[in-house]
Amino acid sequence: MRVRQPWAALRGGVAIGAICAVINPATAQEAEDGFLGTIALGESKREVQTDTATPVTVVDQEEIEDRQAGTVAELIDSVPGVTLVNGDTPQGSGINLRGFGSNETFGTDQKVLIQIDGATRGSEEIYRIGNQLFTDPYLYREVEVIRGTVGSYEFGSGVIGGVVRLETINASDVTGGEPGFAFRQNLEFTSNGEGITSSSTFAYQLDDYLELLVNYTRRTLDVRDDGDGNPINPLGSEVDNPSYLVKARYRFGTNMDQSLTFSLTDTQADEFDVPYETFGSLDFGNVDRQTRDRVISLRYNYNPVDNPLIDLDVELVYADQEIDQVPVGPPGFSFGLRDADHQYETTTFRVRNRAMFVTGAVDHDLRTGIEFIRRERADASSAPGGTDDRVAIFAVNDMRFGNWTITPGLRYETSDIEGSTAPNDGSFSNNALMGGLSVRYAFDNGIAVFASAAYTENLPIIDDLNNTLLMTQSEKSRTFELGASFDGFDVFAAGDRLSLKGTLYDSALWDATSYRSLPPGNSVTDVDRQGFELEASYAMENGVYIDSYLDVSRGDATREASGVEDWEQNPANSLGLTVGRRFNEAIDLSWEVVANQRYDRGPDVSAGYAVHNLRATFRPQTGVWDGTEIRVGLENVFDKQFTRRLSTRPSAGRNLKVSLAKTF
Repeated sequence: MRVRQPWAALRGGVAIGAICAVINPATAQEAEDGFLGTIALGESKREVQTDTATPVTVVDQEEIEDRQAGTVAELIDSVPGVTLVNGDTPQGSGINLRGFGSNETFGTDQKVLIQIDGATRGSEEIYRIGNQLFTDPYLYREVEVIRGTVGSYEFGSGVIGGVVRLETINASDVTGGEPGFAFRQNLEFTSNGEGITSSSTFAYQLDDYLELLVNYTRRTLDVRDDGDGNPINPLGSEVDNPSYLVKARYRFGTNMDQSLTFSLTDTQADEFDVPYETFGSLDFGNVDRQTRDRVISLRYNYNPVDNPLIDLDVELVYADQEIDQVPVGPPGFSFGLRDADHQYETTTFRVRNRAMFVTGAVDHDLRTGIEFIRRERADASSAPGGTDDRVAIFAVNDMRFGNWTITPGLRYETSDIEGSTAPNDGSFSNNALMGGLSVRYAFDNGIAVFASAAYTENLPIIDDLNNTLLMTQSEKSRTFELGASFDGFDVFAAGDRLSLKGTLYDSALWDATSYRSLPPGNSVTDVDRQGFELEASYAMENGVYIDSYLDVSRGDATREASGVEDWEQNPANSLGLTVGRRFNEAIDLSWEVVANQRYDRGPDVSAGYAVHNLRATFRPQTGVWDGTEIRVGLENVFDKQFTRRLSTRPSAGRNLKVSLAKTF
């Protein structure tokens, strides 16, 4: 009965999804001329990346806007392998990939890498206040999720769970690539928590030479209620987060083959008289907390059209996060912990090139690069300050011959860490060579098979100062993957398209130092995880589409004293299904269900659930409403009471979202 519960709810929602799939176009064809036009070729909501062996999912700008997410984490909660830890608010939340990443002890375990416009984010093992990924979804045009290790060598070391890469919007996204000035205003209202979000974007494009963009977004939200009507995290403060983005690109040179791009993102979050421990599990007392998160990126690109050996990027990126905390209330055992101002500054200078060439029968797509990275961290209670200087070189080469694609990847990284304050004023150095190989064979009938093996090391971090073992021991892991994909047209009917991709993986982590127990003596030393991920999409010529995913995994951990046990960060098995229909460019209706199976393999039992969401997008094509977009979403339609696996508090109940956007 326990296993059947989520699937029973899933069947109950099929009737809702059928409404979206069978609507007659005649019911929505009235327009200025009485007819909206011919039905466009069907497209799925999300394209399955079947042309690569890397497990990767891309959420584009259209889906970003349609999902009406309140946080970046909510943009990717329908990606297989992704589990949100309290992901519906920035405070005390994080992203878990394949059982690694954020947990309720640390904001991150260094096994998941997050980049914004090339700048690596993350707060190392800052204690119990989340990963502090403060930024707004309206600032971004694309989010890419790379699962596992094999696709990570261009971006960082120690990646076991995966990589999340965010790219900010461009002026041409607003102007449509046409010269001139454009202004886009978006207003969003949510019923649960009475949230209001305003996003204003000014864009200017001067022919092909110059693009300028300024975006200001302010998101407000009161305390939300769960499915039973109880306030979620009532001791936490209300959300009032302003964000802005400034971006410019200037193109020049022969055939406009050079460009200079500047971007600045800035998000602020102020909380007053809120628990220091944002996960809501323990009482350390309250604080006033002010957070400011900035990313500055300057990129030069040289890509001559007559020389395929050169596609050069030179980047200077800077990320700065300040967390100022003032204790509220009488001093206690945690007063010093609460009275701590944290600052993390990461500066990266990166040179990389993409060269395309042929040797004999082999076509090469070679990406090489070198990175100089400095992370500076201010000294604070329970968080020693210091610097971490790294140098990394990498090379990844897609080699294609016939139906084969073979991709070797290498990364070599050095680290020199020096403490800034006694007793953590020591220094230590480490280095590691990491690499992997993927092989893909594509048959002529749309079927492809692939396999990969990858090895990486997570070098010690500033938190490991003053611990002889941790300062010299890197965490090591290997991952094996095996999978198949299919991409075909006219499969069941004329004009349809079916895409499938499934990946089996086996990951092992050893010499672990991130999961230390208190009191010491029984820390986790090894983690072994296996899983299967499936992505599928089907689209018909009449506009009907179906997207789905399946994620099944399990894992064990080895502790120093107690031996092998269930890995406490194991996510629950999950299934997602979206059924929808597009009517030309004007209307898009969809029904989505996300189901988690009951998890009871370890001491922490998580109930199964199925949550239903309805979405509608209207884009009038004529008259005064041309250029207007209206989105209506009803999340958790049946007001289900549920708590995500790995989360420390319930998720939100029924929530009506209405968005109005207009481009002038």
